[in-house]
Amino acid sequence: MPARFFIDTPLVAGTDLDLPPGAARHAQVLRLQPGAEVVLFDGRGGEYAATVTKMGRSEVGVRVGTQRAVERELAPPVTLAIGMPANERMDTLVEKATELGAAAIVPLHCERSVLRLQGERAHKKQQHWQGVAIAAAEQSGRTRLPQVHAVSSLQAWLGILAPTPGEVRWLLDPGDAMPLAQAMNALAGAAGVVVLSGPEGGLGAAERALALRAGFVAVKLGPRVLRADTAPLAVLACLGACAP
Repeated sequence: MPARFFIDTPLVAGTDLDLPPGAARHAQVLRLQPGAEVVLFDGRGGEYAATVTKMGRSEVGVRVGTQRAVERELAPPVTLAIGMPANERMDTLVEKATELGAAAIVPLHCERSVLRLQGERAHKKQQHWQGVAIAAAEQSGRTRLPQVHAVSSLQAWLGILAPTPGEVRWLLDPGDAMPLAQAMNALAGAAGVVVLSGPEGGLGAAERALALRAGFVAVKLGPRVLRADTAPLAVLACLGACAP
């Protein structure tokens, strides 16, 4: 399978361009040579066949070929709002959520969060996670790039979450909640799905109440309690497996 690279500018068939630094390093690690076939995508849908035209010490040139109108996204689109897990688990969560088709990821501070980020550190983490998403999108065949939003508190995010016609909102809750299989009956014709998942220890009672007032429906994944970095991925896997 040809290597895939994300290009952060609109692609046009028949043009020549230099790969961005990260993609160029990847091409050099793969020891691609002029004439090698690669695949490019710009996140607007579809992908482009391309051919390596030059390999310099730090530059890799390609010629953009024809566009293939392929679509590999989940329908309806899924936004994951996640109480950030600690340590490096958020990196893995962003990577796997991208592979499984999340359209957007919202990192949240919650009452019981262990990981707390503010200011410049939060901004750098957001940029880092967006890079993780780009790499996962290249590897997994995504044609659209998931957006990793700025770090926010749960209360602030719920405060700006506007009503959206046709949107389904799920709050992952291992307690007294609707089984996921039943909740999925509401997806026919849905405009989108927003999945809210708490950090280690789950959401506090006041946070849960806020989410329910914002239109979220409590949904459970089964009899076991899943980790903060497992539950949202399980939902994505179920949605992907049931997609047409």
